Amino acid sequence: MPPQSILRGQLLAVALGLSTSLSATAALADQEPCIGNSAAVTGPAAFSGQAIKMGAEIAIEEINAAGGVLGKKLRLIQYDDAGAPPRGVDNTRRIALADKCIAVLGGFHSTVALAQVDPVHEIGIPYMGVWAANTKAIENGRDPNFMFRVSAKDKWVARFLVDEALKVSKTGKVAFFYENTGWGNGALPDVKAALAAKGKELVAAETFNWNDQDMSPQVIRARDAGADVVIVWSLDREANQILRSMDKASWKPAIVGAWGISGNLGELAGPLANGVRVMQTYSFLTPQSEAGKKLLAAVEARTGIKDPKDIKAPSGIANSYDAVYVLADAIKIAGSFDWKKVQQALYQVSRDGLVAPYKPAFDKADPERQDAILPQYYLLTVWHDGKLIPLKGSPYDK
Repeated sequence: MPPQSILRGQLLAVALGLSTSLSATAALADQEPCIGNSAAVTGPAAFSGQAIKMGAEIAIEEINAAGGVLGKKLRLIQYDDAGAPPRGVDNTRRIALADKCIAVLGGFHSTVALAQVDPVHEIGIPYMGVWAANTKAIENGRDPNFMFRVSAKDKWVARFLVDEALKVSKTGKVAFFYENTGWGNGALPDVKAALAAKGKELVAAETFNWNDQDMSPQVIRARDAGADVVIVWSLDREANQILRSMDKASWKPAIVGAWGISGNLGELAGPLANGVRVMQTYSFLTPQSEAGKKLLAAVEARTGIKDPKDIKAPSGIANSYDAVYVLADAIKIAGSFDWKKVQQALYQVSRDGLVAPYKPAFDKADPERQDAILPQYYLLTVWHDGKLIPLKGSPYDK
């Protein structure tokens, strides 16, 4: 082939390659007015995915009734990850690259949230956590950081629970029971640091695996160490086994827990759960704002529930409700459904939310403030006769 022909061929190849690249970039930039959620809608934590879905859908219905966002109706696309990190990763890629949604809502499991950090940043799609509280999932060292959260953060939850544990302890001796996962292991240094700030150390740190049926060895070690209060970082089914093992050992310490035990512990453990304190971000049993009354009415209409005590996972419902509004505000500020523009606009969102005021929702200058719900808005609830009720005014409020 003559040199000129070779040159023309090379230029044509470059042009075609550039055209293909630009087309792919344009396709990726052409986001749709949808929000994708990867959460557990099957398995033992199915209540969590259902709560997240309900809160998000109610918010979307309200936003659409008011005209949508940038002249378009929002919609929710739901995928099940069943609490499995590989499925969460697959769902993230599908939401971003196939559905081309504007954002990913996070689910219940911190193990899944941690696994989503890499694909979220490889793709560059905003992630909005609404439940999983692992500190490092959001404080991940990325710049720019596409992981945001309208939920609790374990670093702050640890401080909150340590304060509560020391209030009910007569001896100042605290034990920690935590699941052997990214969520539980990530909480251990947070709890130790929170205690150290109070001049205390754990007298026992006991771990366990999912589906463990007997916690007697851990219980006996903590009892013999003199603990009179236990901080629990667990899901409901394992907390049930902890309570049963404590009962078998004739040991009844005070218990304060992260919100992994806010789903159905009262049903699983029965009277053994009475008095177990649990951190939450929201309850439908506290005095409700106008927005709260409206959301409660919508939940009751969807579920047929007449007593707010029967609503499962109120924090999941309320957090996802607020998260969708925060995302909608960011889209309006950005004037676009483009991922990068929305990511930047999230730092400019300011609104009075259902769970808390978000003024601003996030602060780009502070790595801790990729979390929107500040710890002063956490609240303490307690299990009583199978229902999770606010501690204040309960039989355990002393």
